[in-house]
Amino acid sequence: SLPQYNNTKKNTQEMSSFPDTDKVDDKIKNKKRWYPLESNPTLLNKYISQLGFDTSLYSFVDVYSTESWALELIPGPVLAVIMLYPLSDAQENHRRAEDEERIKTNIASPTTTTTNKNNNNNDTNNVWYIKQRIGNACGTIGILHALANIPPTVAQRTITPPPSWLGTFLQRCPMTLPPLEKAAILEADDAIEMAHDRATRDVAAQTGRGGLDDDVRTHFVAFVRGGDGDGGELLYELDGRKCGPVRHGVTTSEGFLRDVCGVIEGFMRRDPGEVRFSILALVPTLED
Repeated sequence: SLPQYNNTKKNTQEMSSFPDTDKVDDKIKNKKRWYPLESNPTLLNKYISQLGFDTSLYSFVDVYSTESWALELIPGPVLAVIMLYPLSDAQENHRRAEDEERIKTNIASPTTTTTNKNNNNNDTNNVWYIKQRIGNACGTIGILHALANIPPTVAQRTITPPPSWLGTFLQRCPMTLPPLEKAAILEADDAIEMAHDRATRDVAAQTGRGGLDDDVRTHFVAFVRGGDGDGGELLYELDGRKCGPVRHGVTTSEGFLRDVCGVIEGFMRRDPGEVRFSILALVPTLED
């Protein structure tokens, strides 16, 4: 049986100091470092609201288990999911092997095309993706992956146009802009660095933010729906430390959360003794 993860806010900070597979990222790793964010829906909703996202329409909520009883409590449609998980040896070995296999088979090339719905390519025309080059920035990277990939009809209602920070950044960084170029723009943006810093010391935080050099061994990733190049819809795992987006097969709006939880259970199986998993879903905001 799968472990029951602990959704309390202890040990729910991110860490991203492991080197990326990309050689370009290896050259600049640890160039800049932020304080880690907490996996806390109240804090993240306040943060994205300040960036320019309308949380009166959609907001993050806790998902307390991958079991069906917990999924039935979540209002739909689910637009995106963010997971915080422990960076154990098992998880890191899996990530490295996955990246090495993709590089070896040239699947990571953004020019690769395929009809295999589980094949992993860079999909830069099918899903918005950014590389992570800033230490401890994976909370903000996960948020950007979630918000930048919501359906256009929802984005028109929820993302405030420029001069909001989010509207401006997404205008400067369209889907087709290479992931490393997006990362360079983010890295040079003082406004988002200050906004992230404010969020890490917000009164909504339930833990201290620690120190810049703390070895906090957890990491955020996002799960979104994106195109397959043929008019279909796929489930993507987006992790700025990986070679590119990871395909996890066909999905639908109705089955998206269930499909995501199936992938998350794979993470849990790699760490059967771990409970430091936290899941947040971006869903319609319910009236109090």
